[in-house]
Parts: sequence; structure tokens; C-alpha cells
Amino acid sequence: MKLDVVRTQMGKDATNGMLFVDGVFENYTLEDEYRDVKVMHETCIPEGEYEIKLRAEGGFHSRYLKRYGADWHKGMLWLQDVPNFTWILIHTLNDSTQTSGCLGVGSAQQDLDLDAKGLITQSRDAYMRLYPKVRDAILSGEKVTIKYSKINLQTKTISNKATDDVILTSMVERKMDKMLQEIKNIKDIVTKKVL
Repeated sequence: MKLDVVRTQMGKDATNGMLFVDGVFENYTLEDEYRDVKVMHETCIPEGEYEIKLRAEGGFHSRYLKRYGADWHKGMLWLQDVPNFTWILIHTLNDSTQTSGCLGVGSAQQDLDLDAKGLITQSRDAYMRLYPKVRDAILSGEKVTIKYSKINLQTKTISNKATDDVILTSMVERKMDKMLQEIKNIKDIVTKKVL
């Protein structure tokens, strides 16, 4: 299994990104700010690719074991061999003050301005979707890696507009609402003819 974190915004106190699992968007990410030289508890990890293993000890593990239960939680998602960093985990958080180099996941994120501390929301929901996929792959013996990179805006334009190859969620929801209304209308007509 391959996870990719694409960093999309670099702020003064935080870094926003998007997480993909085997090429499919999974959720948003939040990390500490980018720095050329590491400052303890204030720097996102270097770009590169790292293996993920389970860490079944430590404070985070104890809290998550209590929160999620032993049947679900089998250890923290732990990045291996990150240069100049130790105990880098993937976990829930609300803002960039709650990380010391770790990766937080969320279902939504706030755009960064230069002074923003960074904010993601619905972190627990995002974690509960991501964790079992990664946990099960690791427990089955599959090698799981995570690669960090930043978006290259020179080669690709980012837009929130629909294109031939991108359909917005709101468009799908509108089409589904229309289809459901048409089905209801058909059911009403059939019911009236039967009665």
C-alpha cells in the first residue's frame, strides 16, 4: 500500500496537504510549518518516502487503545527512519499546535493565510476511515509506505471547477436528488394506477 501526502499550502505556522491512498484521495492533512533547518516541535518532516509500522507502546497508543478499544486499535501508525525525527505518528488533531512533526488527518481544512496556525475538522472521522485500511495492510504483511511531496504549481493548474475528468461532489448530489425525485414521481404514478 502506498500513501502520498501532497503539500498544497505552506504557512507561517502550518502546512496543509492532501492524503492519497494508492492514488485515491482519502483526506486532508495538517502538519507543522516547513523549515529548511529543523526546529524541535515546529517543523514538518522532510520530503521523502518512509515505511509505516504499528507502534504498540507510548502515550498516544495508550490513549487510542482506551478511546477505540483493543479490537480496533492495534498500534499507532508510525513512520520509520525519518532523518532527525523520532516517533512520527499519524493521528487526530484540530490545529497545528497539537503536533510536534506528526501528520494530522481531517475531512475538511481551512485555507492558510500567512499568519494562520492551521485547522482541520472532523479529524476523528477521517482517522477512523484511514486507520483500518493501513492497519489491515500492515497486519497482513504488506509493506506500507508514505511519500511526502509538495504540489508543483508550474506544471498543473489547481482549480475547484468541474472539468471533463473531474466531477464535483455538489454536482453528484444534485443529480442524485433529481433522480430520487423522479423515482418518487414514478412510484406515485404507479401507486395511483394500482389503487
